[in-house]
Order: sequence, then C-alpha cells, then structure tokens
Amino acid sequence: MPIMPGTHELGPAAGSLRVETKRSGAAAKAGHDLVIEVRDWSGVLIVGEDGGETSLVLSADSGSMEVVEGSGGIIELGDEDKVEIKKTLEEETLPPGPVEFRSTEVTPAADGARLDVTGELELNGATHPLSFELELGDDGSLTGTAVLKQSDWGIKPYSGLFGTLKVRDEVKVIGRAAAS
Repeated sequence: MPIMPGTHELGPAAGSLRVETKRSGAAAKAGHDLVIEVRDWSGVLIVGEDGGETSLVLSADSGSMEVVEGSGGIIELGDEDKVEIKKTLEEETLPPGPVEFRSTEVTPAADGARLDVTGELELNGATHPLSFELELGDDGSLTGTAVLKQSDWGIKPYSGLFGTLKVRDEVKVIGRAAAS
C-alpha cells in the first residue's frame, strides 16, 4: 500500500514521539532504561503526485518531554522519580527549547510503502545531518525510527553515582502517527 500523495499533518492528537534511553556502566543495574514521551510536537509530510517532490518537517519542544516508563533498576520507577528525572534532564542534560528537522531529500522505496528520509536536525543549538526510514503500516500509520548520538549535538549524556551509572550516548527516537 503506497503512501498517498498530498499533505499529511502529524502530531500528538493521532500519534506519539518517544525517546528511548539505555543505561550502561558498572552500576547499570541500579538505573532504568527510560521511555520519554515528547508531548508538544508537530509535523507535515508532503507527498508529491506521480513521484513529485516529497518533504518532511518536524518540530518539537524538548521542554515537553516526560518520562512515561522505566524498566530495569533495583526498585520500580515511581511518579516522584519521573518528576526528578525530568528536572535533571532539563537542568543538566537538555534545556527546554525547540527541536527542528527538515528533510533535504525524501526517496520513495520501490514498493511505495517506505520513504528514505535525509535531512538536518537542529537540537541544542547544533545542526547535523540525520537519516531514517519512514514506513507505512497496514493500518495507514507512519512509523519512523532514528538513532541519535547525543554528543553529536553537544549533549553530555547523564552520569550518576560517580560515573558508574550512565545513559548511553546513543538514544532511539521513535515517531508514530496516523497520516491525515
């Protein structure tokens, strides 16, 4: 099933944008792998007619990130822990601010159900290239997954317990949305 030509509005009303972190270090068992949801985001996917120009623009507010899940760890992640993680995230890792992605090239796969997306991600005051695949599900939803290395954007991954508990430099960003 090909992605239909036209303008597709994307956002939290019919989708999600999540960041998944993994832990490392000698004390990794003490920490949690996190799923952080971005609450304030939007996007526009324009698919050209008959192979015409296709583009994708995404915008998000990093200050709208909230921990929704934590797995692993010695004790279960509670609501107070989630509030403290958000505070630490904003104060020590990534201050609230705009995040912008603009495609420079979008190439449809032969089956029409996938798009190879290349563009520029502006995050934390730095802009770098980013590529990922956008896939159309059987239900008409769009899913894209990108792996980011935080340090490429000047972000120092969280480290605690005297450096024995760390968040890995690479995080996974997963966007899902119904194309409307």
